Amino acid sequence: MSLRALRTLVAIAQHGSFVRAAEAVFLTQSAVSVQVRQLEREFNAALFDRSHRVPTLTDAGKIVLERAHEILALYDGLHTELVESEKLSGRLRLGAIRSIFADILPTALAQLQAQHPKLRILVSSGLSAELAVRLTNDELDVAITTEPVKPHPPDLVSTPLYREDYWIVAPREAANKDARRILQEYPLIRFDQHSWAGRTITRELRKQKLKVDIGMELDDLEAIVQMVSKGLGAGIVPLFTSKLATSQGLTCLPFGSPQRHRKVVILERAGRPSLQFAQAVAHEIQECAERHAAHHDRLDGGRAGD
Repeated sequence: MSLRALRTLVAIAQHGSFVRAAEAVFLTQSAVSVQVRQLEREFNAALFDRSHRVPTLTDAGKIVLERAHEILALYDGLHTELVESEKLSGRLRLGAIRSIFADILPTALAQLQAQHPKLRILVSSGLSAELAVRLTNDELDVAITTEPVKPHPPDLVSTPLYREDYWIVAPREAANKDARRILQEYPLIRFDQHSWAGRTITRELRKQKLKVDIGMELDDLEAIVQMVSKGLGAGIVPLFTSKLATSQGLTCLPFGSPQRHRKVVILERAGRPSLQFAQAVAHEIQECAERHAAHHDRLDGGRAGD
């Protein structure tokens, strides 16, 4: 028995003739007749009373037609059920570093929510090290952090999302100075030294044998950029794009040679049932990051051609 033969049987009952049924299912009239005979052989029963000009269902034919409707409805509903089964539902506790809140995360979460309307997303922010601890303590399901820097909680699994470069940001009047001179002449508005980004910056400063005058210590890169914009010192910050600084007229130079960078990753605990959530979040963020990068590349290319 084939599903196509059952559809043909239903079409005959709906349209009242083999000819119109053939047109409805895109077959020839002879092919329709062949399918009906196949069904009759399988069930060892006549499905139509052929003594009438208009095909009339026999009692056996009425039973088969009723079951055909049920079978086809079940089969046709499979696709919808499979699509629905792939939708995520429930609560997702998501922690994220503050730099991703500027534009990437809101866009990614909006797309995720549209695809999975039954998913309730609870979002909180923090430093990478803090988020990793909260993840270990089961206060979060997944966390968007920078690539773990030792020491960090064990049993964490990370998936790369995108990269952020480290930049020295300084007041506009520092435009003619090199990176080393800026860091020696301006008070450093430094990233929290206990954060993973802060540890990376400290190691690079030691590598360059640079002694800096610490002016402030903050845990928010946008706050650091704002402080620099007010002429309170220079900062070293990881940015997805230097636009955050250059759009405010600040001097922006690569930090490190080669320029230091960090990976932004999605963290989860090994063996936890949040894998499906993490994969969905990672996919949306990666797509958003790629679009943002392409957009900024086009803008930079346009400015270069002006």
